[in-house]
Parts: sequence; structure tokens; C-alpha cells
Amino acid sequence: MSKTELKRVVVTGYGAVTPLGLSASTSWEAIMNYQTGYRLVDKKTAGIESAFFGLVDQEPALKNVPSAIRRRLPRFARLAVSAAQEAMAMAFGEQPLAQSHDPLSCGVIIGSGWAGIDDAYANYAGYQQAGAGSAFSCFHAMPSVATSACSMLWGLRGYQNTPVAACATGTIAIGDAFEQIRTGRMSMMLAGGSESLLSDASVWMIDILQALTHETQDITKACCPFSLDRSGFVLSEGAAILCLEERETALARGAQILGEIKGYGNYSDAFDFTAPAPDKRARIAAMQQAIAQSGLSPHDIGYINAHGTSTPLNDLNETESIHQVFGDKAPQIPVSSTKSYSGHLIAAAGSFETIVCLQALQHEVLPATLHLKRADPACDLDYIPEGHRYCRVDNTLNLSFGFGGANAALIIGRA
Repeated sequence: MSKTELKRVVVTGYGAVTPLGLSASTSWEAIMNYQTGYRLVDKKTAGIESAFFGLVDQEPALKNVPSAIRRRLPRFARLAVSAAQEAMAMAFGEQPLAQSHDPLSCGVIIGSGWAGIDDAYANYAGYQQAGAGSAFSCFHAMPSVATSACSMLWGLRGYQNTPVAACATGTIAIGDAFEQIRTGRMSMMLAGGSESLLSDASVWMIDILQALTHETQDITKACCPFSLDRSGFVLSEGAAILCLEERETALARGAQILGEIKGYGNYSDAFDFTAPAPDKRARIAAMQQAIAQSGLSPHDIGYINAHGTSTPLNDLNETESIHQVFGDKAPQIPVSSTKSYSGHLIAAAGSFETIVCLQALQHEVLPATLHLKRADPACDLDYIPEGHRYCRVDNTLNLSFGFGGANAALIIGRA
């Protein structure tokens, strides 16, 4: 396909359910008010050393979702459907989808790292205790259940997929949806990620890797990306979903254009299940591919939303990767990690941080990195430590890196 045939891909809606708020707007407001979505939760009796977690205390009501669908949804999928409802309402309002799009040209890509594993544990435990279990246990454990539910709710009969790529899942979902529209196969896609790991068994399996924060008292040290005090990430739950459309179709129906996905890169470390590759080749390639595909140059990037997990290995490796891609310009580019507010949403991290990039473009404010009081001298970029920075940028870069060596990058530009 020649370059002249490639389609432009815009964002017309987004939604989020996070520990910061039950919508994308309330989550953004919490960031603007320097609030954190995680808190101290003592799980020592379960053999879990980590003590800070980001929880969605009030599960959103799934209005207008038929019980035949709702009863089959595990918690991660319920969060995803709520975020998708917000995205679809923002994109289409009361306008029927079929009025502007062929259902066979509308698809869904919603990923999860561990899907409904908590619900599967609980269903079987209930069966052992009472001799009767949920008839929907199979669906609760099915990773594609959120994708399927959204497909059914809005009659999206086109491309369907469910990526499972740990912490890079949400970004990969958006990138793959972008490619479906860019190449003309689809005209509209719902895309993002969702995660909910609350059971002691699920939390323990990550805690035992020593990946979660070792801080047990001071919340300012629980998640402090690029700081000398960083010791691991804060596990959070949540969902973030975007509505992507082919630009001309969106304009023809009078949609509000919130931003544009301009480039996508996805490369693998092929090195280790948890540690980033020391040669950084895949991370560098992901960034370079996204920039090249966008038609921009490194000098056009005005803000980077870093993966920034607050882990010793990632933050340094990511810093060095950015240096290699941007060269002399690297110290001049504002970079921040909004995980310092939300904690790590795992599969939803990249899709939520894509929404943060869109909001940064809209409001002309770059969010600070919270809790960066003692900067690691080896992490020497402009991490916006002093407070939110009010300025206009036209293009942002969102980075996501996952267990298993997944590296994904998105260029998100002004509408």
C-alpha cells in the first residue's frame, strides 16, 4: 500500500476507571491536584511484603448493560466496559454508530495481563466450600471476555483481538487498532487495557518477584520514579479505553477530534522475563519506529510520558534509551511518569497514559513527576520535578515496557 493510501487515525473518545477517579476527567483532576490513588494496605498476614496498593473502592455501575452480559463479566472486564461506555458516549453521544460506520468496519482490541484470574480463584473456592459454583466461571477466566462484551454491546462486528503483553498491553492494543484503521481495514476501533489483581494469591505472585515497592511506611517513597529512593512499583487496578476513528469519517459525522495517533513502534527485548535488555536496542527501535512512522523528527516531540515504574532497573534503562534516541536534545524534552499518581495499572497503564497525553495536549499542561525529591544522578533528564508545567506542545511520546520484553511506543499529536 502506498503512503498516499494510508489513513489518518484520530481519537474521538476516551474513558478511564482508576484509583484516582471513576472517569478520565476525575482521574486527570486528581493528577492536577497532586493526589495519589494508592494507599497503605497491610497484607503481611498473607505473606506479602509490599504495603501500598491502588484500589478502585467504588465499582462503577454498568448502566444499560444487559444482565446476560453483565453476569458473565469478571471485575477487570466490568472496569473495562465502564471505561468503554465513557469513551463511546464521548465519541458518539446519542448518535447511532451505524449511521456513520459499517458494523463490519468497527472492531475491538482490549487486553489484559492476568484477566479474571481473581474471579477464577474465587469461583473454585466457592465450589469447594458450598458444592456449587458459578456457571459463568469459564467466561470469568477468559482473557477475551472484555473484548467480546464490548463487541456485543455496540454491535462491533469487525476486527477483534485481545493482546496479553503484561505492562505494555494497553499501548499495544492502541497501536494495533491504529494499524487496522491506518491501513484501511477498519474505520473505527475501541482499544485499551484493563487489570484487576486484588486476591492475596495474585498479589503474592508479583510480590514474590521483588518487583513491588519495598517501602512500607512513607507514601512519598512508595512510588518515586527516577529517585534514589525508588524500590519497586505500586500495583494498581483500573481500565482505560479509547475510541479511534478514520479521520475523514469522523470529520464527516461532525465528531470532535481530541487528538491524532501518528506513529507506533513495537519491538521485543528477547532477553529476560522481567529485566530490560542492557543493550536497549528494542526500546530504542520502538521509539525510532514510532517517530519515523509519524513523519516527525525527534525535535518535534514536546513531551514524553515515560513508563517510569519506580524500579531501579527500568528507570535507568529508560533514561539511557531516551538519551540514545534524542541525543543532544534529550535533556531539553520534558519527561514525566504519571504512575507516581496512579500506581502501575499493568495492562491499563499504557492506555491510561495515552489519555494523559491527550489531556496534556488539550489543557496545555505537562504533569509533574510526583515524589521526586532525591533525584538519581544517573537519571538525568528533565522529569518536571518542581510541579506541573504549563506550556503548549504539539506532539507527545508515550512509552510502555512489559514483562517478557515487550516494548511499545506511541506518538500522540494535537488534533
